[in-house]
Amino acid sequence: MTLGTQAKVWGIALVVFVALLVLLKGILLPFVAGMAIAYLLDPVCDRLETMGTSRTLATSIVTAIFAIIVILLLLLIVPLAIKQTVDFLSSLPDFIARTHDRLLPYLTDLQQRFDLPDAVELNEIARQRLGTALTWLVGLLEGVVGQGLALANLLSLIFITPVVAFYLLRDWDRLVARLDDLLPRDHATVIRQQAALANQSLAGFARGQSMVCLTLALYYSVSLVIVGLPFGMVVGLIAGLLAFIPYVGSLTGFVVSMAIAIGQFDQTWPIVVVALIFGIGQVLEGNFLTPKLVGDRVGLHPVWIIFALLSGGALFGFVGLLLAVPVAALVGVLVRFSIAQYRASKLYLGTRPPSMSLIEPDDSIAGDSIAGDSTASDSRD
Repeated sequence: MTLGTQAKVWGIALVVFVALLVLLKGILLPFVAGMAIAYLLDPVCDRLETMGTSRTLATSIVTAIFAIIVILLLLLIVPLAIKQTVDFLSSLPDFIARTHDRLLPYLTDLQQRFDLPDAVELNEIARQRLGTALTWLVGLLEGVVGQGLALANLLSLIFITPVVAFYLLRDWDRLVARLDDLLPRDHATVIRQQAALANQSLAGFARGQSMVCLTLALYYSVSLVIVGLPFGMVVGLIAGLLAFIPYVGSLTGFVVSMAIAIGQFDQTWPIVVVALIFGIGQVLEGNFLTPKLVGDRVGLHPVWIIFALLSGGALFGFVGLLLAVPVAALVGVLVRFSIAQYRASKLYLGTRPPSMSLIEPDDSIAGDSIAGDSTASDSRD
């Protein structure tokens, strides 16, 4: 089979795969979620197997413990989070009014110093910009919810995902072996190498970033509750869980917390403490949590992750969010491999002899080069 024929075959396979994703995106959620859970828990099962446990028993133990942890978290956190969210939304107009009244003197001072538009005009500009941003955000969330968390999908996520995760986790090694056996023999070694790099990148991000998000969610929630910030638990959870999107979680939590603190506290020190909490959180995330739990081998640029998440959510809803990072990791590996191949090809190196150059050398350098060549020639003679 020629290279052109292989390219056509793989191109057709890619088109068919994308078409199936588009056609079946309404039912893919439990299967993609189950695959993600199996991928995350497979190393634990492998560790139990090395200790002498059968694969089926290891899968049963790991799945049961994971299900118990998830159920406990839902029972403990979700009711309180829903209550605080409802209370926060009902109190939002009051917070906005109090924050506006408190910041109005500073705004007036800035307006006089820098000849800014008056407060009415600034409010109108802010309302227009905020309205545009909220419209875009609501549209994105509607797409995610509408495509990914309809009632049928929600029920399938609850009841079908555990079954899918269990069977995929039990047969994970056999599935990987089957896929390996289907690889084209001429390119199997290269494909295995690139798959290992993609797995390293994805595992480093998924497993490590999950621990980072959970740690930050716990830190922000507990710290904000101790300070006495209203709805601190919900804000902390949101800030921590959004930490998988670079800078979005901490920035969102900081802005919302500061707005609530300014409108709630009459003294300055609680506001400063809230700001310090997020400053310390950024230091912990950037200098300890991410280097230790995620590492430097991920190879996914923050902008690429943000683009992948937004694109996946817009195209495929919640399923797209789950697939975004794996696809981004795979594309990143393929791009780096393609660049390496290009730099080793004649298209990059050219066919011109090394002595020929597009830039004329300096006379002294040319003289040294000639002298060196003659010396080398004499030595060879």
